[in-house]
Amino acid sequence: MSASQSKVSGAPPGVSTLPAADPDTTRVVLIRHGEAICNVRGVVGGHTGCTGLSPRGKRQAEALRARLTETGELAQAGALYASVLARALETGGIIAPAIGDGRALVEDCDLCELHPGEADGLTWDEFRVRYGDPDFDVDPDTVVAPGGESWSSFVARASKAVTRVAEAHHGELVVIVCHAGVIESTMASFLPVAPGRGRLRLPTVHTSLTEWELGDGGWRLVRYNDAAHVRTLGD
Repeated sequence: MSASQSKVSGAPPGVSTLPAADPDTTRVVLIRHGEAICNVRGVVGGHTGCTGLSPRGKRQAEALRARLTETGELAQAGALYASVLARALETGGIIAPAIGDGRALVEDCDLCELHPGEADGLTWDEFRVRYGDPDFDVDPDTVVAPGGESWSSFVARASKAVTRVAEAHHGELVVIVCHAGVIESTMASFLPVAPGRGRLRLPTVHTSLTEWELGDGGWRLVRYNDAAHVRTLGD
């Protein structure tokens, strides 16, 4: 029996079921976008540099949609949000038919990856020549480039955005299509991680699902990096 299952009183031996939904608990499922063109080409993918999903990223998103259609695991979602970056919006558009009742996708810039400022659209090699290679583990308050964010300010912005969305949908299931950095930001903010530390360097897979619950006791991590649907693609 998994940690997310519990025995039901009076049920036949060996039979388990998911616990009844708690109307005071909010479920938030964070989905990382599919592989992006900027990921493949090594481009800083802000508002300018992001040009959407690669062919592989589209297949990943389609695989997730097929899974969600088959399982119905997000069919009860009350809302679907996404970052305004093209790779997240495209992923959200692909999976939307399998989420909730077809409500419109809500765009929210606070759910974006770390804002790169003047580095947006540069290749990573160009970025390093122009701005060096900031070490967020040594100084998480260093901005990535002029007009951009530091790791600390990004973590605060992204985690607050996820909390704001959760509080706006109290007692519901809400799905957010976002970025690896946003998912890592929730880990850094919602778990007992030392404040002010640098990156956690989590290996978050494209189109993987990470799920949180928000209840009276605060945030509880339910699952991380659930990406079974992409492991069968073979590419």
